[in-house]
Amino acid sequence: MRIHFSAADLCKITLAPVPNAVFETALSVRRLRGSPTAGNGSRPGLARWHREMSGSLAARAGLLMGLVLGEGFLPDFLLHPSGSSFADGLELTRQTPASQLAAELAELHRAEQAFGRPGGPRGGSPENARLLRELAEGTPGARERLVGDLHRYYGSSVAPLWPEIRANATADRALRAEMLLRGGVDALLTTLSPCWQWQPPTLHLPSRSSFDVELCGRGLMLIPSYFATAPVLMYRPHDSTVLTYPMHTADGRPDATGDVLAPLLGRTRAAVLASLRTPATTTMLAERTGISLAGASQHATVLRNAGLISTDRTGTAVLHSLRPLGKALLDGAS
Repeated sequence: MRIHFSAADLCKITLAPVPNAVFETALSVRRLRGSPTAGNGSRPGLARWHREMSGSLAARAGLLMGLVLGEGFLPDFLLHPSGSSFADGLELTRQTPASQLAAELAELHRAEQAFGRPGGPRGGSPENARLLRELAEGTPGARERLVGDLHRYYGSSVAPLWPEIRANATADRALRAEMLLRGGVDALLTTLSPCWQWQPPTLHLPSRSSFDVELCGRGLMLIPSYFATAPVLMYRPHDSTVLTYPMHTADGRPDATGDVLAPLLGRTRAAVLASLRTPATTTMLAERTGISLAGASQHATVLRNAGLISTDRTGTAVLHSLRPLGKALLDGAS
């Protein structure tokens, strides 16, 4: 997949403040259908969630089993960039025009055949097959069933993990802001994902098929995702294109690093250093390590004076990040 930017597009890149809750709900179903260690599966919370949830997916997901394939196409009526909350997203899903439902469910059926899902009723059961047909017709009953299944599945499967999702999204946003401040749009797009390539003015993304997307001066909205393992693109003909990307993943080594560096730095200060594999404000640093705001500030000052981290002021906040010496120390300990 190739996304082509004009000069106007480069001035209209926006970062969503939080993941899209309804779309994350759909992506979590896809995640449960795949490997627990795929993509950003190294998150301890996500791996634990996968173990706890995977055995009862069909019973909990309901109609979502027929709407979310293991890969490829996802209906746009599950992604509402303008929805600021899960409740807003549910209402926008309920109000999806019948013509859009019919077109996207037809596309889903084609993708399902291309994906090679084993034979049997669509959606995993005769009832789901019937509801999918009714949803394609835009019937009120099928709409309410979809909204109800989304609500129940989110409450049982995603909501318990939402505080962690928000915390990771905040860290990801801080990282993107840091890249933008340090190196501009080029740095932001270069570091979105290790397997994506920014070759101005085109962003190259891995995809099952080869195609080009022109942003046409309307810009790009970036939405981080906790559950996504690959980019998901939503093209909007009269608004900015939406790109959902897997949010940044720390490499999962802080515990081992803390054990090695604790005799040198002290356990708390070693944990503070390890937590800065992803840049953080002082408040985020305190939350990650479970210490007071004053303690986080003090440890950051010591680490900065030792040349292990740097601190940059952004408005009234400060952002701490590793310096090469600090990174080398962590990498050597691991």
